[in-house]
Amino acid sequence: MEQASTGIAGLDELTGGGFPTRRLYLIEGVPGTGKTTLALQFLLAAKARGERTLYVTLSETAEELASVAESHGWSLDGIETQQLDAAPKRVAEEYTLYHPAEVELADLTKTVLQRADRVGPACVVIDSLSELRLLARDPLRYRRQVLGLKEFFASRGATVLILDDHAMGADDLQLRSIAHGVVSLEHLPFEFGRARRRLRIVKMRGMQVIEGFHDFVIRRGGLTVFPQLIAETQAGAHRDEPIRSGLPELDALIGGGLSWGTTTLFVGPAGVGKSTVAAQYLCGAANPGSKAAIFLFDERLKTFVARCDALGMRATERIESGHIIPQQIDPGVTSPGEFAHRVRRLVDEEGVRLIGIDTLNGYLNAIPPADAPIVRMHELISFLNECGVGTLIVLAQHGTIGAMMPTPVDLSYLADAIVLFRFFEQRGQICRAISVVKKRTSGHETAIRELRIGPTRVHVGQSLSAFHGVLTGVPHYTGQPGPLVRDDARE
Repeated sequence: MEQASTGIAGLDELTGGGFPTRRLYLIEGVPGTGKTTLALQFLLAAKARGERTLYVTLSETAEELASVAESHGWSLDGIETQQLDAAPKRVAEEYTLYHPAEVELADLTKTVLQRADRVGPACVVIDSLSELRLLARDPLRYRRQVLGLKEFFASRGATVLILDDHAMGADDLQLRSIAHGVVSLEHLPFEFGRARRRLRIVKMRGMQVIEGFHDFVIRRGGLTVFPQLIAETQAGAHRDEPIRSGLPELDALIGGGLSWGTTTLFVGPAGVGKSTVAAQYLCGAANPGSKAAIFLFDERLKTFVARCDALGMRATERIESGHIIPQQIDPGVTSPGEFAHRVRRLVDEEGVRLIGIDTLNGYLNAIPPADAPIVRMHELISFLNECGVGTLIVLAQHGTIGAMMPTPVDLSYLADAIVLFRFFEQRGQICRAISVVKKRTSGHETAIRELRIGPTRVHVGQSLSAFHGVLTGVPHYTGQPGPLVRDDARE
């Protein structure tokens, strides 16, 4: 079946290449969801292919339509526009045997068909059908009128988009039953941050499409659709050598290093060193053949880079060389679909093979509320794993010393490796402990070791064998007094 591109890459991906030609499609949604913008992109793509186009506007003037196009940097030159008078002017004496609405509906339809015959368009947009619905007055006449338009344009080989703004309610299924395909647009406002938009392909006869809701945004240049990620096995994507941090003692604790194509979860209270250890792996493994990217939701980029440089990770140097790509995420701006799309673009286009998300708590707070957040994160993790990308996720637990409160999202069953961090006290000082509680791909140490951060590097000390109850935060110490990690440890 021949398909016509919609002019929107993401929407073409959902439909497998665009809309089948010579069919009628319904684009539905309340005002402000982006129907007109989508329709214009569809016609502009047709014009780029050298096809004739026609835009019939019943709800906007031609001047308003041109203004919408100009706001996106487009020109309507080469696109025929037909502005119709919503209420033809007739004197009362002209209405005899027929109701005024019937006469006006006939005039409206006749004008559209005559203009289409003169232009001979391959692609047509009718915006919107609210006027036809009101003039038809009853469902039977309205259905017959739309069927007549469908048959007229089908006989001339035209692909038609009709826009419906739900003026009479969202439960009207008349158009859905007539149309070959239906695309529904939704606008979801939130108390804080940018409103979220999403679309769904409700129906597409004779085609296999990607179902479900997909986020999209409207920016200068039109709609950008972010299809849901689909994990597909890629031959040769995985590597045998481990991901190394540059600290032999840290790699030894984790069983020689992390594995490509797996997800590692760094869990612990705030300030215990989770982000620092994750950054150590990102900076230590980044190279021209394995670029790394870090998505910062909590910490500012300047602070992150300064801290890594102070600990000898050479973050500034690696960022300038392009081996590390930092991404600062502002709260209330990015949707879950857009975030996943940014990650996918870095993997597909920039050659990124190591992804860091710092933190998952910040992700949940910075991104407008998402339906089934665990499923959305599972979708992203599965995609990255199949691409052979190593994923590092930092997750903060509530609490500092003693029993930890439950995490906001439980991703432990999705993680291939879990690195656990704890504070504990020793002789009046606050110390840190690090341990590995899970690793699916290889063995690992079961010892709990002390973690010291600074002043110029990250130190992983010996096993805390003289302690009992370190993970509770208040252990019992039976060993000799003195520091657990030597101050003169090799830098």
